[in-house]
Amino acid sequence: MNSSSNTLKWRMLLVTMLCYLFFYTGRHNFGWAIKGMVAELHIPYSTIGWISFCMLIGYAIGQFINGNLADKLSPKLMIATGAYLSILTNIAISFSNTATLIMILWGLNGFFQSMAWAPGAKLINNWWDEHERGKAFGFYTMAAGLSSAVTYLISIVLLQQGIEWRMLFRLPVLLLLITATILLIVAKDKPDENENTGNAQVDAQETAWLDRYKEAFKNKKFLLTSLSFGFESMARYGLIFWVPVHFLGKNWKENPGNIWVTFLLPVGMAIGALCFGVLSDTMFKGNRLKAIIVGMSVSAVLSILIFIVPTQQIALSGLLMLLTGFFVYGPQACYWPLSPDMLGSKLTGTGVGIMNMCGYLFAAIGEPFLGYVIDITGDSNNIFIVTAIACVLSASIAFFVSRMGEKTKVEQIWPNKGDYTG
Repeated sequence: MNSSSNTLKWRMLLVTMLCYLFFYTGRHNFGWAIKGMVAELHIPYSTIGWISFCMLIGYAIGQFINGNLADKLSPKLMIATGAYLSILTNIAISFSNTATLIMILWGLNGFFQSMAWAPGAKLINNWWDEHERGKAFGFYTMAAGLSSAVTYLISIVLLQQGIEWRMLFRLPVLLLLITATILLIVAKDKPDENENTGNAQVDAQETAWLDRYKEAFKNKKFLLTSLSFGFESMARYGLIFWVPVHFLGKNWKENPGNIWVTFLLPVGMAIGALCFGVLSDTMFKGNRLKAIIVGMSVSAVLSILIFIVPTQQIALSGLLMLLTGFFVYGPQACYWPLSPDMLGSKLTGTGVGIMNMCGYLFAAIGEPFLGYVIDITGDSNNIFIVTAIACVLSASIAFFVSRMGEKTKVEQIWPNKGDYTG
């Protein structure tokens, strides 16, 4: 690979990361608006959970549709369109005064937000070959983790300035407007025919949209891996959405240090994504399932420790939050390469979309349940027990899939489906 091609593939990765770095400003801002929204509009936490449920269901449906479309349409156009529509929806929510309207708009926002991840994965896969896939997806997943950190940081600063909850839906998304426009101008969907990027599968023969779904759904190991990812996402979103509620308490201004404890969660997530992506290619020798098992098992233990440790112990709580973010989100960098590894590069978008759909369906189920748990127990600390259970289930399913891999060679089950080594 010549230096020009190497520069191009890094440019495509970095501009996609830059855009996704601010995508969560239109999604993870909701958790920080809950306190003000509940106080002003008198919405119970169980209803808040259902509002989040609608967003996650919208996202799941969108992943199922948009992942497949990413294998046919322009990835960069899909990402930019999703960004612009999400911005408009967030602004509309900031002027809403009823739970019903917010629920509808937030559900639509979930669909619009889903137009970015699978197309971004498709764009990256077009430029990076299988030998560096873990590293590339690790960087991409790190951008998503950092996006949570950026959104958390902006929200914390705005809250400390006394900004009302409605502004959390107006100001942060302006950064997404800028980065989505940059991606639209700079990014290229795939290399030109005369550009050798090392990815020999970029120009794979096109498959009909229905056949793409059929090929993915008949792959049992891929479906079980998606189920494992579902429980991982339930744990991740349970933390992302409800940790601010838990640590803000009834009056966070009395304990201002607690608000910074929450910020360590997405910081740990960002670091974990990069580390797990690189380690899956190096230490784990491409055995991404083993990395997933390790990460989710440790996450279960850490969730129990958070449940035990009082929030007043800020230093210890902060360390646990950092480590939990690291281990609960890091494995995501190992899930995404399993799509092209198991299904082949021509189904990258479809596979990522189906896997992410499964993840957000499970996350959607978890949100109202966690809200209900808080309502009936009066203690937000119980969310960490639910998170621990989800982590155990994720690790157990991944372990089962890895044992399936030991019994028979992947090439014998799914010929010509990529280079899966897990």
